[in-house]
Amino acid sequence: MFSARPRTLSQRSTYFDTADWKLFREGFTLRVRQTGDCYMQRVKATGPSKSHFARSEWQSAVAGNSPVLDHSNPLKIEFGDDIRVQPISDLEIERLVWNIEEDGSKIEFAVDRGAAISGDRRAPIREAELELKDGTQRDLFALARKIEAIAPVKLGVRSKAKRGYILVESQQTVFKAERLHLDKNARASVTFQAIAASCFRQFRLNEDVLIDRRNGEALHQARVALRRLRSAFTLFKVLLTGDQPQRLKEELGWLAGNLGEARNLDVLLGKAADDDLHERLWQAREAAYDEVIQVLESSRARALLLDFSEWLHCGDYLTVEAAAPDQVSIRDFAAMALDRMRKRLKRHGQALAEIDDEHRHEVRKDAKKLRYAAEFFASLFKDEREIRRYKRFIAAMEELQDELGALNDLATGPDVLANLGLADHPARDLVLAHGDKASLIRNAQLSINGVLDAKRFWR
Repeated sequence: MFSARPRTLSQRSTYFDTADWKLFREGFTLRVRQTGDCYMQRVKATGPSKSHFARSEWQSAVAGNSPVLDHSNPLKIEFGDDIRVQPISDLEIERLVWNIEEDGSKIEFAVDRGAAISGDRRAPIREAELELKDGTQRDLFALARKIEAIAPVKLGVRSKAKRGYILVESQQTVFKAERLHLDKNARASVTFQAIAASCFRQFRLNEDVLIDRRNGEALHQARVALRRLRSAFTLFKVLLTGDQPQRLKEELGWLAGNLGEARNLDVLLGKAADDDLHERLWQAREAAYDEVIQVLESSRARALLLDFSEWLHCGDYLTVEAAAPDQVSIRDFAAMALDRMRKRLKRHGQALAEIDDEHRHEVRKDAKKLRYAAEFFASLFKDEREIRRYKRFIAAMEELQDELGALNDLATGPDVLANLGLADHPARDLVLAHGDKASLIRNAQLSINGVLDAKRFWR
């Protein structure tokens, strides 16, 4: 597969931005790359502003290592004639390049070794990149699987440009869900793809921090990302034909489940003032994190993420919907999905006092799914009334999740301690949630009623 000698390229790229990082914040990158004696300028639009243009990337030759911001540069259109940029970071890369044919498709395989540099700070870069020059994406993934079988790899979600920005700012240790900017004219399948890709990106960014730093908040956000992704599968279930979506959803559930014990221990540790109990919980937490990292680095987890990525970009759901003669708008699709999630919460949550802890936990999951759906589709409802209603709806959802979370803590804490053999520890009451259960249930019921009474921003 790699018998031919690769081409070797030495490249130096400089990334530019305004003093307040306006380009990066608005979803643009500006780069000048030197390869030998040649300089190429590239502008790339990756954020919401890309919808203003017919394409998302522009390249042009320049005379040296400084960008040219003339009338042909799309940044002039977006930011006006007064835009001023300065160097942010440099990338020094040695690139080995192979041209490979995989089942008739032509693919460029590159291995990059080097560093991102900003001032006296450096971050190493070791990555491989596959670029489809001609052919099908399935062949691209077939080649990726062959490479993964030789040297275990993970799919990256952080661009080289982002690595340079990270050197300038404080190292980010947790990644919350990013705000989505959906295209109101897109097909539902393409909208699902954008939502799922965002969830995957959130998971992978937090996974890297979790493995490197064993950071509790990164673990929490990794679980949130997986829950959001599984919720997206539920929301778009009608479009996701075949057996593969359900298999992937179950595997994502397996992955999320393996993070649960460590998260429960983090919650209890935050309340453990007693030295002995804190030490015993800490030891259990370290063992749980060892297991989490072992799972994340397992062949099963790597295969899952590769399977998911291939299906997301090549799955039948993309072509099945495209061939359908009648399609509702994505706004209408979103409204129907939100109505469905709301009805589910109403049906399951109408009598919290009459159901057990297990069923109340199911209501809590219903609430989370409704909130995730609202956040996914928020950008499709942008007039003033819709925005006002959205803010009130999300505020009511936040209150509900707090109330249901308090009930869940009351129910799960004793089980966590019991599983560790700490049910009779003298300091157990210091780490357990307290409160009158009947009162908590009443408050949660009132919060559910508040959500159901809130005007629907999608109608």
